[in-house]
Amino acid sequence: SASTGRPASRCVPGRAVRRDVVRRDVVRRGPVIMDAADPAVFLVADETTPRARPTGRTSVADQTLFAAQRRALILDEIRRTGAVRVADLVTQFGVSDMTVRRDLDVLARQGTVQKVHGGAVATGTASTFEPGFEAKSELEEGTKAALADAAARLVEPGSVVALSAGTTTYAVATRLLEVPRLTVVTNSLRIADLLWTAESDGRETVPSLLLTGGAPTRSAALVGALADQAIRTLHVDLLVLGVHGVSEQAGLTTPNLAEAQTNRALIASARRTVVVADHTKWGVVGLSSFAALAEVDCFITDDALPAAARGALADAVGEFRYDPEHPAPVLHGLSLKLAPGETLALVGA
Repeated sequence: SASTGRPASRCVPGRAVRRDVVRRDVVRRGPVIMDAADPAVFLVADETTPRARPTGRTSVADQTLFAAQRRALILDEIRRTGAVRVADLVTQFGVSDMTVRRDLDVLARQGTVQKVHGGAVATGTASTFEPGFEAKSELEEGTKAALADAAARLVEPGSVVALSAGTTTYAVATRLLEVPRLTVVTNSLRIADLLWTAESDGRETVPSLLLTGGAPTRSAALVGALADQAIRTLHVDLLVLGVHGVSEQAGLTTPNLAEAQTNRALIASARRTVVVADHTKWGVVGLSSFAALAEVDCFITDDALPAAARGALADAVGEFRYDPEHPAPVLHGLSLKLAPGETLALVGA
């Protein structure tokens, strides 16, 4: 053709063609799209297929897509936002739940994404990559709810509780609205908004709020010198801490250097530190470490955590809970499961 300098017969709808057949400006305009399985190959769409209507978010529900095209769009969305949900992709592409899950299976086998409950996240990302709050909030929802329930049971009425920024700690905050005489210290804009909204709705037991101030990150955390200075003047009874990643060697990590410093200040201000992290956080290492596992008084996770990771955590942290539905403390590798009515006394030498 005149635009590509190649015979038009080579660009047949539904046929794969090499990258050199289609000019870049044509690619951006359509009707071709890069194949996720082979970046050197483009798939040519059918010109008679109706185009998607332009919206704030790309929607192709009214468009027939090849499987490779759909997977390329899914991969692009994951790379752009850090994560996707199966339910959102079903709506976006107008296909079945099973079709989306098969697409994610293919991408996972290629090593380009990691499947998690309800969706998928990016793999092989830089240690400085930080997904936004929305991208993380709807992943592992059921697990986060169970972790939040377990952490909320540790909060005493009339105490001062610090909550770090994050989607799991946000879930914890929703469980604390009915705790009487509670004071919440947080560097999370989302948690602050939750408490402000509850107060404006006229709830009687809304906790008092102390917001640290600071500069916001992608995950809606306030960090920096202002936040650190404010936190260093405080003394809290309990800190509930969310993390970007956990590993035996690196400890607790985050991709944001400023947030690492703010988290260190939170830990230093707390009499007791509780970490809430689902199993997908294990083995993830962000740019900066802000605490060793030995600094954690209680680590709450779910029972999908691999056995080797359970052992490493049980040996390192003060108290380890891996089944929030039926919490049984694990003290330095010793699992304590008591039948109803039984008691246990531990006597030191």
